[in-house]
Amino acid sequence: MAGHRDYFRQEGEQQVTWWPQNAQERESLGGMLGDLATQSASLVRDEVALARQELREKAKVVQSAAIVLAVGAMLALVSILVLCATVILALAEYVKPWQSALIVGLVFAIGAAISLTIGIGHLKQTNLKPEQTMETIEENKEWLKEIT
Repeated sequence: MAGHRDYFRQEGEQQVTWWPQNAQERESLGGMLGDLATQSASLVRDEVALARQELREKAKVVQSAAIVLAVGAMLALVSILVLCATVILALAEYVKPWQSALIVGLVFAIGAAISLTIGIGHLKQTNLKPEQTMETIEENKEWLKEIT
C-alpha cells in the first residue's frame, strides 16, 4: 500500500523503522493521531472561548467608561453653555456684544481642540488586544509543532 510504506534509515548495520510494523502498533498510532486531532480541535475551541471571555471583560470596562464619559460630557456641555453666556454678557460691558461672543467662542474652540487631542492620545494608548489568549495560542502552536 502506497499510504503505508515503511520508511527506513540505515545506521551502521542496524535498520531503524519509522512506521509501525504490526497491526497493534498501527492501531495505537491511529488512535494517537485521532486523539491528537480531537484534542487539537478542543484546544482551538478553548482558545476561542478564552478570547471571547477576555474581549467581553474588556468591552465591559470600555462600556462603563463610555457611559461615565457621556454623562460627564452632557453635564460639561450644559455648564459650558451657561458659563459662556455669562462671560459674553460680562465682556459686553467692555466691547460690542458680537466681539465678546467671538472672543468667548475662540477661547472655547482652543480649549476643545486641546481636550480632543488629549482624549485621542489616551484612546490610542488603550490596548484592546487579548494578550493572554495570544500568548496561549503561540504556546499551543509551538506545542503542536513539537509533537507533529
